[in-house]
Amino acid sequence: MRPQVLISFDVEEFDMPLDYQFDISIDRQLALGKDGLDAVMKLIDAQAIPTTLFTTANFANHFPDCIRAHATKHEIASHTFYHSHFNNEHLLESRLALEKISGHSVTGLRMPRMRVVDMHEVIKAGYTYDSSINPTWLPGKYNNLHLPRTIYMDQGMKRIPASVSPNLRIPLFWLSFKNFPYSYFKHLTIQTLEKDGYVCLYLHPWEFIDITNFGLPAFTRKLCGQPLLDRLDQLITDLKARGYEFSTIRNFLSTNK
Repeated sequence: MRPQVLISFDVEEFDMPLDYQFDISIDRQLALGKDGLDAVMKLIDAQAIPTTLFTTANFANHFPDCIRAHATKHEIASHTFYHSHFNNEHLLESRLALEKISGHSVTGLRMPRMRVVDMHEVIKAGYTYDSSINPTWLPGKYNNLHLPRTIYMDQGMKRIPASVSPNLRIPLFWLSFKNFPYSYFKHLTIQTLEKDGYVCLYLHPWEFIDITNFGLPAFTRKLCGQPLLDRLDQLITDLKARGYEFSTIRNFLSTNK
């Protein structure tokens, strides 16, 4: 099998401005999240590649027709119920809500902000994989250098971390994608694909609209809107040209047991 590109999006309320004391209503958070999803999925579907959409049930409840339509081509997975707060009951509640809306089974979980979660609770809620680990060190966030870089089992749960580079564990996530020079990010992505046989990238739909006026620090909005859409389009095109294939996380895991 050729190396697989697993692109995922955390489909959520755009609540990040609240972290920086910028007041934004829940209605505005949802509307901006939807605008971003519309923008990026237009590109994704034009490129005709499958993706995984880790979706909050709150978002899906507000835009059920949108999620139902995307579920015909893409994997819908859980991003719990709300992006801003969580309790263990939300694991099952979000899965059931997303299954009802999408019409498809929901097997994957990613916690908002890669929050730590009890794997026994995740299993009890009916998930078969978790993608809530960034196996690197981010100052002030987490230090996961002791965890495996690639797919592993944790207390009976299959975990697929967000990808980091093979040697220095440089994270290949949304902040790297917009802040690194494009050629360097592409180099690390290809290096990871060749070493691991896959790469697991994650982004947010709200990055693909103009977010310059919400009090966010420069490193979170350095590229947004159309320039970031152009960069993603280029990355997909370049990876296709090298013969890499694209898959949802669920389909990839089902063929790599």
